Amino acid sequence: MNRKVRWGILSTAAIARETIIPAIQRANNAEVVAIASGSGKANSVAKKLGIPIAYDSYDQLLDDPNVDAVYIPLPNSMHTEWTVKTANKQKHVLCEKPAALREADVRKMVEVCEKNNVFFMEAFMYQFHPQHQRVKGIISSGEIGDIKCMRSSFSFYLRDRETNIRMNAQLGGGSLFDVGCYCVHSIRNLLDSEPAELFVQSNYDEQHSIDMTTSGWMKMKNGVHALFDCSFEMFSQQKYEIIGTKGKVEVSRAYRPDAYGGNGIITVATDSGETREEVVSGDQYVLEIEHASRCILEGKQPLYSRSNMIQQARVLEACYTSMRTGKVIQF
Repeated sequence: MNRKVRWGILSTAAIARETIIPAIQRANNAEVVAIASGSGKANSVAKKLGIPIAYDSYDQLLDDPNVDAVYIPLPNSMHTEWTVKTANKQKHVLCEKPAALREADVRKMVEVCEKNNVFFMEAFMYQFHPQHQRVKGIISSGEIGDIKCMRSSFSFYLRDRETNIRMNAQLGGGSLFDVGCYCVHSIRNLLDSEPAELFVQSNYDEQHSIDMTTSGWMKMKNGVHALFDCSFEMFSQQKYEIIGTKGKVEVSRAYRPDAYGGNGIITVATDSGETREEVVSGDQYVLEIEHASRCILEGKQPLYSRSNMIQQARVLEACYTSMRTGKVIQF
């Protein structure tokens, strides 16, 4: 019988109930054994989703010897505290994105996880969908020539603004932390380069002290220009486009292909006048869970490294500094 990682879930957040718990239950090397909630919802969620044990506090779950690893979908501002507490209980950690609100906090999380010899990964699930490996293959083949520009967009219209934690600055709200982080991550990931300089501006909600719409420009160290936009006040879109000297690649379901049955679509156009469409399928949440669980079982580090997570936080922090000061940030 295959060994399975026994996961505990720290919160009854929607992303846990609707995506991660079902993904763990579909995975071949993982199972959900416990869930905890401070709001009193753990029992009803556990019953509904077939989870054996429910706890009324997060600390109770961390003290459970039958829990190997913990998934943390708490509000952004709570990630550092509970990652540190989890690691100090010698339990492995999969923490929702963004890992933390500041680079220094991510460094602290990494340090504590290394000290306790536990697995730690920030949950950018999109990167595990095979469509992005296919895009990297197209780029490396030379089919679209030398890359000159990348554009990325992730937005949706947020309706329940008075009650949604995304509008709460104290909890790490705002469009850049919520969806723009995917744009920044995919630029770094697909171009395999880091920003040399960047400039970011936002439409700011003064009442809630968060960015509603944010757009940015980065000049990468490899010379490629990268543009991104994210928003809580625009029509839904989740795409990126990579333009080279001989053609371009568009990915129209870049971050949530699971909303389309796991089917990603890649469109390639070249200077020969030909355009083709490729459908690439995958269950990105299951692939993420199976990768994390495999690393835990085999004692390996994730493909998404700790230094990469620190760098992601560094770039996001620079974006906020540019947004706040109106200045170009140089690295």
